[in-house]
Amino acid sequence: MTVEKMSVGNRIDPATKLKIMNIELPQWRAFMIVAGLALAVILPFIVEGFSVFQLTQVMVYAIAVLGLNLLTGFNGQFSLGHSAFYALGAYTTAIMIDQYEITYYWTIIPAGIICFVGGFLFGLPALRLDGLYLALATFALAVATPQLLRYEHFEGFTGGVQGLDVFKPDSPVEFLNADQWLYFFVLFSGILLIIGAWNLVRGRTGRAMIAIRDNPIAARSMGINTAAYKSLTFGVSGFYTGIAGALGAIVAEFVAPDSFTFFLSVWFLVGMVVGGLASIPAAIMGGFFIVYGQNFSEEVVINLFGDDPSKKALIWVFYGAILIFTVYVVPNGVAGLVRRWVARFAR
Repeated sequence: MTVEKMSVGNRIDPATKLKIMNIELPQWRAFMIVAGLALAVILPFIVEGFSVFQLTQVMVYAIAVLGLNLLTGFNGQFSLGHSAFYALGAYTTAIMIDQYEITYYWTIIPAGIICFVGGFLFGLPALRLDGLYLALATFALAVATPQLLRYEHFEGFTGGVQGLDVFKPDSPVEFLNADQWLYFFVLFSGILLIIGAWNLVRGRTGRAMIAIRDNPIAARSMGINTAAYKSLTFGVSGFYTGIAGALGAIVAEFVAPDSFTFFLSVWFLVGMVVGGLASIPAAIMGGFFIVYGQNFSEEVVINLFGDDPSKKALIWVFYGAILIFTVYVVPNGVAGLVRRWVARFAR
């Protein structure tokens, strides 16, 4: 009996023996990770100025998309209100820096913890909701947040309509300017969060999350506390999104209610779908699409019709066409496309 258990426990996953160009998949994965990290380190020295700022924003949005993907892709809970957690994290950092003069790097974890508590508490009453009803509840949260930030009785903390200024920190490294330092600061934070998410979904908690997503009744019959795991996942998702908001406030140097409208939640949802559900690396592609998708549409419209203000509406038309085309060609996102290529060429 013991020998049988050991043989089952030590069974080798056949997928690890698949090869592309006579190289096993784990080696390909390690190579891609090393190449990606090397490229990420080199990029801020190749590009300058605003491009470094855009790449930093890509990583900030990637962290937010990753938080939403943990909730939706891995746990099956649909949310349209993650702009609220992003705003909560951003304002927590902005208030701590502006009013209490706390150094920016000490504000990141408190912002994440506050958003974890907020997500966990919001997840408790949301346990009775599912599907579209949960989406409507989170939609209400996203719509109400900017109005609460403008509320006159909160102006002493939030700055009201005027918002709060967050001064860009100086670089402690001599050969890095302020933009490059923030880039590496966000990159390091993102790597830690990706490692945390990777360990989470591959562990017992992650298996429980996925089981609840696939079949809640079967998961409950196996002894999984679905209520606890759903609330916990909402909290962890809020934690990631809150840290993204804190980093976004530091990078943008400003927070205001108009920066956290419902459309920000839509951007997160679009980034998650384009990148791919239930995939951690896909969050990076989602961040790229959020930042550069609109810029690409604007460049195309300007090249076709010139810099005519009356043609500005065509930017969103073209952006919508790109989104429809992307979903039609890669319905499972970039991650699904990569999986399909691997399944086709691996032997």
